[in-house]
Amino acid sequence: MPLAALAMVLVAACTHACWNLLAKRAAVCERFVWLYSFMAVVLWAPAVAGVLVALAHEGPLEGSFGPVEGGALVGTAVLHAAYSIGLQRAYRVGDLSLVYPIVRGVGPLLSFFGAVALLGEKPSIYAAMGAFAVVAGVFLLAGGPRVLRAGADRRGVSEALVAGVFVAAYTLWDGWAVKVLALSPIVIDYTGNAFRFALLTPDAWRERASLRAELSRWWREALGVAVLGPLGYILILSAMRLAPVSHVAPAREVSMLVGAWLGARMLKEGEGPRRIAASALLVAGVFALALGG
Repeated sequence: MPLAALAMVLVAACTHACWNLLAKRAAVCERFVWLYSFMAVVLWAPAVAGVLVALAHEGPLEGSFGPVEGGALVGTAVLHAAYSIGLQRAYRVGDLSLVYPIVRGVGPLLSFFGAVALLGEKPSIYAAMGAFAVVAGVFLLAGGPRVLRAGADRRGVSEALVAGVFVAAYTLWDGWAVKVLALSPIVIDYTGNAFRFALLTPDAWRERASLRAELSRWWREALGVAVLGPLGYILILSAMRLAPVSHVAPAREVSMLVGAWLGARMLKEGEGPRRIAASALLVAGVFALALGG
């Protein structure tokens, strides 16, 4: 991986973990996704305008933007909306140090099993060991043997698993969009924020009385997510232009360790050492999957 791409991935890992910390803090805010989507639409509009102006100067937009590119943007908008809403649901019922590593670790695991089951690929010993490590890491994060007991609270784990499915989907989709279609990372991310804003605006308008109170209470967290979220993802998509998606996607999962540490240290969540160790196992498993692919 080129040094520039690696630097982008490492910075993005930190920004991603930090905005998830803010999202967890604001988990009780019912319209938090709308708040940060609205702020992102406003804050990043000049950057998107600059990209469009630059593209216009290069030549007619019709020649480089057609139905396929439009469909790609629609797809990314839907996938990111489902992920954002699902992630916030998970944070309402689960700790950051539990939810975040599971969400980030499930995607590579699903890609592995999909390749084996649907494409008939034969995994190497490294890939098989990586898959086992990811499964073991998720199991330990969920509570180990305790999660198998009757009456165990599995809501945070189940919601995180659902969000992880959408992580896998949008990573592959957006990687294709930037590498094959050469779409701008800024435009891709902005499309997702604009779609979430439009999708959730009717509900926000109906609840505008409570929305004002939520804005007053959570505007700092929403502003942080609006800045750090797009910044981190734009860096990841830019890195995908310089290096293979199969290298960038696993490398960014270093953020799992950062997220687990933030949850244990900043939010004083319990079982910090166990969850950090489980997150380290997840990271090792993801890298083994990448090496064995």
